[in-house]
Amino acid sequence: MELKNNLFSDTGWEIYENTLEPEKLINRGSIFMVGNGYLGYRGTFAEADKDEYQACIVSDTYDKADDKWRELCNVPNGLQVKFSLDNELFSNYEAELNNYQRKIDFKKGIFSYKSEANIAGQNINLSVERFSSYENKHLLVQRHIIEFTEEADFSLELAIEGELWSLNGDHFKDYQPGVMDEGELKFSTTTQEREIAIEVIQDYQLNQKPQAEKIITKERKVAKELTYQVTAGDKLVLDLFTTIYTSNDLANPKKAALDLNRRAQKKGFQTLKTEQVKSWAELWDKFDIKITGDLEAQALLRFNIFHNIIATPVHSERLPIGARGLSCQAYQGAAFWDQEIFNLPMFLYSWPEVAKNILLYRYHTLPAAREKAERLGFKGAYYAWISGKTGEELCPDFFFEDVLTGRKIRNHFNDWQIHVSPDIAYTVWKYYQVTGDWDFIVDYGAEIIFSVARFLYSRAYYNPGEERYEFLKLLGPDEYHENVDNNYFTNYQAKHVLDKACKLYQRLEEENLEQLTELKNKISLSSEEVETWAEMADKIYLFQPDPESKLIPQFAGYFALEDVIPEVLEERLQDPREYWGWPIGVAVHTQVIKQADLIQLFVLHDDFREEVIKANYDYYEPRTEHGSSLSPSAYALIACKIGYQEQAYKNFLKSCSVDLYSTNKAISGGTFIGGIHTAACGAAWQMIVQGFAGFKYQDRQIIFDPLLPEKWQAVEFNLVVKGNKFKVKLTKNDLNIRAEQSNKSPQDFAVFANEFSLAPGDHRRVNL
Repeated sequence: MELKNNLFSDTGWEIYENTLEPEKLINRGSIFMVGNGYLGYRGTFAEADKDEYQACIVSDTYDKADDKWRELCNVPNGLQVKFSLDNELFSNYEAELNNYQRKIDFKKGIFSYKSEANIAGQNINLSVERFSSYENKHLLVQRHIIEFTEEADFSLELAIEGELWSLNGDHFKDYQPGVMDEGELKFSTTTQEREIAIEVIQDYQLNQKPQAEKIITKERKVAKELTYQVTAGDKLVLDLFTTIYTSNDLANPKKAALDLNRRAQKKGFQTLKTEQVKSWAELWDKFDIKITGDLEAQALLRFNIFHNIIATPVHSERLPIGARGLSCQAYQGAAFWDQEIFNLPMFLYSWPEVAKNILLYRYHTLPAAREKAERLGFKGAYYAWISGKTGEELCPDFFFEDVLTGRKIRNHFNDWQIHVSPDIAYTVWKYYQVTGDWDFIVDYGAEIIFSVARFLYSRAYYNPGEERYEFLKLLGPDEYHENVDNNYFTNYQAKHVLDKACKLYQRLEEENLEQLTELKNKISLSSEEVETWAEMADKIYLFQPDPESKLIPQFAGYFALEDVIPEVLEERLQDPREYWGWPIGVAVHTQVIKQADLIQLFVLHDDFREEVIKANYDYYEPRTEHGSSLSPSAYALIACKIGYQEQAYKNFLKSCSVDLYSTNKAISGGTFIGGIHTAACGAAWQMIVQGFAGFKYQDRQIIFDPLLPEKWQAVEFNLVVKGNKFKVKLTKNDLNIRAEQSNKSPQDFAVFANEFSLAPGDHRRVNL
């Protein structure tokens, strides 16, 4: 796996590009982006237009422009800077560049690029820095430094550009570019469907006053043109301040954007940059994992942690983590099961308040989950497969198309992939186990778990001949095989949630009877209904491992399918863009699966014997295409559990490099699915802490069972469990754990055969 034109700094904190490859515009715009959970600004050059895939995606702007896709909006670009020298327009994409470098600094959350460029027969030195403020999430800041080597006429255009790259139509019904009373540029627009007002304000500071300034206003653009007569040795410093608010943020977004812009200018670029560095230092104090001995792994890991942070709307408990974050409009800026199973664990063990926010989002979207269940003929809460702000189902019936015929493919992601609901309920209970936040369960979590249990019971089929409950017509995590019965992952998750629902009901009866009574009245729950959940949990159909092979079928009839591997199916494709899955894809009637399915279940539960896990890993891994970015991390985690060190490391690199090395498809079945794969980003943390370090929290005990890759000398990270904080350093020879002095209680540990307790301030070194 080559780094190609990506280089890692020797600190592992930066990723560089030293060669510009225009054919990689989409990928590089994503990997060099900045963001803060409210907005994401792609890592494009300052002069970029829609043809270069420039985008500033803003959260909570869901809008439908084409009667099919409701997605987040790419808002007018308030950071566009174009310039010309002696009437020759400069473009990074076309100019002769020397000493070129594009960089993202994860430690500071700052994007930059620089070059020595030849334009109009002379060389200029250009450097640009950009960041989206983490302290004030409505603010973007950009600095240009241009150094001249000869005398020339110089023209600078600062614009808010409204001609935008949009995947599924024009989301705005009006465009109002203009100028504010004190000269700030402004762009007001309103979305087509939901009439969300969006306000973008831009202003600048320059170290040299221009000789002339002219306002340019077009239908979808407003700009200031500044002209200079520059001489050799001149150095122009331009600071641009752009603020963005919407009517979903507050009642008067224009005033808020203007006020913030003026405050930002008073602080100035350097103060704002200092605040940015401080904010990111605090974030990395929570999330950083230090790897000694493997620079590639270190840089890849920080790349993924950085993107998991900037994709997460920590400012709100009513917004989801998008499957492509805020890197573009793909997957509509909406949550899948990825949010709870892949993104959330890093926050759960590092910043649990954010994990709580993520789950509160699911609480607030319960009404939509109930509506979906009712619409499909069920009870309880059936969460959307693709979930936006309200939780309504955003997944269309026809997601892909047959590239050979052009006919639309009816996928049943939105009505057969029911495991999303028990996955959410599973995570609610996991949150409680790790944090001890019983109040959250009483106030919110119990209603989620009970509503999901009710849905599962109504969705199940009781087979009287076998005296068991089954789930028919399913789509499990492996999305190539739809319309299957008794997907093991789904059935097992359902049993787990039904068990927890019954235990939770019993505890609430004993400890919180008043709150339980209120909840029962609210959702019309009876003790008799809970008894039916207990019966179903006891009788739900689960395949037993084969006594000899130890194998578990992924679903009923799986082992009767043609037994081939993905490489064989690739040879059967008539077009490399074909969708492999149901109903007519090349994988449907074979054992080739898109992604971890049964193996993903082993990641979530510690209920299986190692011999069963190993046998199924050995069987399913060669038959897995890894067509989803979610897949390699599951195989890495399980490879750690069964001692497959080399395979664990290989899958770790594969998962962490899916974006940086652009290994996954940007288009599948005619649908754009590019951008940052945020689930893989979230899984990076899990693969280190829960995989190679072997961490788990079980029965109130922190357990470590490490398996470091051969080249790694040490791994260091922080953990938060039950409000207590710990610093962990793992080497080949020992494990060092330090409990912070501020911890409130002792914590029990187990490292192999060593069991011990750490009081606040204690430290323990365990010889491995």
